[in-house]
Amino acid sequence: MVVKKSIGVGLMGLGVIGGGVAKVLMGKPDTLAREAGSRLVLKKILEKDLNKHGLLGIERDIFTTQFEELAGHPEVDIIVELIGGEHPAFELIRDALSRGKHVVTANKEVMSKHWSELLAVAQEHKVSLRYEASVGGGIPLIAPFQEDLVANDISAIYAIVNGTTNYILTRMAKEGLDFSVALKKAQELGYAEADPSKDIEGVDAAYKLAILATIAFGTEIKPDNVYHEGISRLQARDFRYASELDYAIKLLAIAKRVEDSVEARVHPVFIPEDSLLAKVDGVYNAIHVEGDLVGKVIFYGEGAGPRATSSAVISDIIKIAQNINRGITSPPRLFFAPGRTVKPMDEIETRYYVRMSVADQAGVLAQISKILGDHAISISSVIQKETDPSAQTAEIVIMTHPAKEQAVQQALKETERLSVVREISNFVRVEA
Repeated sequence: MVVKKSIGVGLMGLGVIGGGVAKVLMGKPDTLAREAGSRLVLKKILEKDLNKHGLLGIERDIFTTQFEELAGHPEVDIIVELIGGEHPAFELIRDALSRGKHVVTANKEVMSKHWSELLAVAQEHKVSLRYEASVGGGIPLIAPFQEDLVANDISAIYAIVNGTTNYILTRMAKEGLDFSVALKKAQELGYAEADPSKDIEGVDAAYKLAILATIAFGTEIKPDNVYHEGISRLQARDFRYASELDYAIKLLAIAKRVEDSVEARVHPVFIPEDSLLAKVDGVYNAIHVEGDLVGKVIFYGEGAGPRATSSAVISDIIKIAQNINRGITSPPRLFFAPGRTVKPMDEIETRYYVRMSVADQAGVLAQISKILGDHAISISSVIQKETDPSAQTAEIVIMTHPAKEQAVQQALKETERLSVVREISNFVRVEA
């Protein structure tokens, strides 16, 4: 076994996360060398803004705007992709792997959409592709799923994996804010982007769930297979009513194994107020996993930010460096279970919270109950919340027993057409 004196690292992107990784590589050389077995040396940085070198005290001559200079550098052993987005990140990762370079990425969009192709290229060229930081930031998730939990049959994942939405929902719950106000506060504090659509509409969480569910259930799940719904329809009164019913509201990424199929969905959920996930506030993430051997376990921590994400990226770099020094090639492997499919959203079964505005008169509930009954939807409780004497309307909240999604959606469409129903104001799924 020949131990290399140094292992070269090439970095693509020097944004918030890339800058954090560069700081760790330069600021902890002895610690990293001790763990990796060799010194980790930043050899090249691909960055379109060459003026960034002055911000971190990095030598100007290791910067380049040309991918060829980074990927073709003979002393670059590991390439770290942190430019984000699908393109050109996907093409650059694929190119790097095909040149025999090991790759570390934090890119959940690329990994969730192009999983199979990238793993095939890595296997063909006998190089590593590691992506621990793509889900959960600094929370160790990918490695535990692939290593520590590998003996388990995973039955369910319930995850809060987007800090932006969790921060917004926390402010709405604790301060009685409406969505638009809470979003503005999140943007002012830097927790939400100027364009927060991928976060608040559940797209970001869907990317992450696709990765986790693929590993956990041995079924290739693309983001297009994951139903996603955002938080913008929630109002302050939904949180008030949820609390009165002993529930909290969270945006959950949910994956379940149901016989030969897998549920994969992201949407707001009523969860019991005394559950551990209900107590996860602010920008923190938490992932609840259920396995046949380990039982129920929860991973909790900061899901984003330069420090937490750098922890995961550097960990992947060190693991690759260790393998290089041991003479081990460890291309990624993933086995898919034959015949397992993704369950259509219409077929999932859960309970529902429905809030609606109706005419304040006798016989309204009977008409609504008939439609629900016609679709085999049983009512658990009905509560009248507020009345508007001038408009002669009342607001009611209905909680159902478990019912099929397709039946509930059809029943709500028919209910909204009733002359006594002014509006279906909101509906939220309930996970007990």
